[in-house]
Amino acid sequence: MTEDAKADWDERIALRSDEERGFSFPDLDPPKEVTAVGGVGQVTIDWSPVEGAVGYLILRSTGDHGPLEPVDHHSGDILSVPGPPYVDTTCTPGTPYHYAVASVPEVTVAGRPSHSVGAVPLVADDTVPRVDVTVDTVAEGTELHRPWVPMIGSERLSQLLCTDTTGGHEIGIELEDALRRMHDELGVQTVRAHAIFHDDTHVIDGSSYDFSVVDTIYDKLLTIGLRPVVELGFMPRELASDPSKTVFEYGAIISPPESYERWHDLVRALVEHLVDRYGLSEVLAWDFEVWNEANLEVFWSGTKAEWLHLYDVTAAAVKAVDERLAVGGPSSAAAGWVDDLLAHARANGTPVDLVSTHTYGSPPLDVRASLERHGYGDARILWTEWGVTPRHFNPINDSVFAGVFLLRGMRSAAGRVDALAYWVASDHFEELGRPPRFLHGGFGLQTVGGVRKPRYHALSLLSQLGPVELPVTVSGDGGGSLIEAWASRDRDRIAVLLWNLTLDQTKADGAPELTRTVHVELPGVDPSWQVTATTLGIGAGDLAAATAELGITEWPTEGELAQLTERSRMISTPLELTGTAVEVTLPMPYAVLLELTPNRSDL
Repeated sequence: MTEDAKADWDERIALRSDEERGFSFPDLDPPKEVTAVGGVGQVTIDWSPVEGAVGYLILRSTGDHGPLEPVDHHSGDILSVPGPPYVDTTCTPGTPYHYAVASVPEVTVAGRPSHSVGAVPLVADDTVPRVDVTVDTVAEGTELHRPWVPMIGSERLSQLLCTDTTGGHEIGIELEDALRRMHDELGVQTVRAHAIFHDDTHVIDGSSYDFSVVDTIYDKLLTIGLRPVVELGFMPRELASDPSKTVFEYGAIISPPESYERWHDLVRALVEHLVDRYGLSEVLAWDFEVWNEANLEVFWSGTKAEWLHLYDVTAAAVKAVDERLAVGGPSSAAAGWVDDLLAHARANGTPVDLVSTHTYGSPPLDVRASLERHGYGDARILWTEWGVTPRHFNPINDSVFAGVFLLRGMRSAAGRVDALAYWVASDHFEELGRPPRFLHGGFGLQTVGGVRKPRYHALSLLSQLGPVELPVTVSGDGGGSLIEAWASRDRDRIAVLLWNLTLDQTKADGAPELTRTVHVELPGVDPSWQVTATTLGIGAGDLAAATAELGITEWPTEGELAQLTERSRMISTPLELTGTAVEVTLPMPYAVLLELTPNRSDL
């Protein structure tokens, strides 16, 4: 893809569809108890949560009387965050600032700003600031939620049948291998992908339906051990009111149907076929999602009213097969149209079993507030696309920063969403064309050739947390905002995952002033226990660095792939307890998993 074409796509992908509404949002109070504390290279803003808010917008002014403007952490998507605290590293050390926080009932709406508070980010000196972490290792603990396990994103699943090659690697075989690895190594359960009704699945054959290609796709997926999230779209050519309206290099049709009755019949026929082929008990465990990001002009050429009608018709078709089958949406970009769908469904008695939406560059918002506002508090929340950036071919996708970002987002989502699906499993992904070279800023967690990127390593670190979450307290310069911790226990193992990250993508390559010494206290642990530290940082688990070291700019040979796999592994080293404490240095971006186990000689 040329730079001009990429720029055109980036501009068009930001164009939202109709935002007019027939309802109003609540006038939320601004947060109270807002504080801003300056530290070395950063300011941490904290506040008290507000009932009914799905998120918060951080505002900043320079000096005492400057205008308040949103703090831009350069994510390329919405800037609202789900809750406190927030660490601002876009500030200039030594400069006085004022901060305020506004409650957000919906991503396109922000309430009144809170009172403003002042803070000055400190200039770094020769002393590395310290953060203290204390883990209650003897607490009963609670279940550790794993929002990464339920779902992963993928290129359209018809590519499982593709025998073409990219970089010398057969697409279908490698995509299947990548999905199998997600299941076998990380425990992922379902896959969400586009275009089950694309031309290449040939679901309409004259006056009848032919689901044989869909069968082959889903048979492969189920053999791996994964279930599909059935995204019902795009529009089959035979049903489209305007087949010339398309998206992506593969020409997915984004037009409304010429006949909603025929669309209803197609959806019902597919669902009936799936139940007949795989059994009702199996398909009851699947989710059906209506369309993809209709709130963006590039994905839906109709109006919002037409999409809401499409939702009604689709939900009715699914439920006509069995009322217990799960259907939902709006499958929207940037957390949009959630309230629109729920208000419409409430007024019309349309079922919504799950609410799905997407965001990039920030942890997912807390849309439970929207569900409860409209009387759908029992619906499940599925973030069916999420990642570090919405931009294709962005180098940040291949970076360590993106891996540590994944940790922050998953920790934020744990316990408040039912699934957070990273978009996507493999660089065999061709929305805007097939990969032009090995490291090209692709969305995949794994490369063409199957090498694991830092984001995959991050999921691997998360998968090593135990089933019981332990209480953690964090304090110090950036503690709880820049430095976070997630601790767990198995029967005979304590695992503590620590990371250092800002959402500020201008610092993706590192920022020395944000380095912190982290002192971890583990009261209750036997001082004789062994400690192993597994690290993900620049130069450790860092595929981009390994690729640069080998001088690879296009496609690696098989021998070079083997070298890249070895050179981009995370690093594990033994540490020693000092009493019941251990100390580590965390640059930014950086993560370390501390695993504590009894000394074998003591067993």
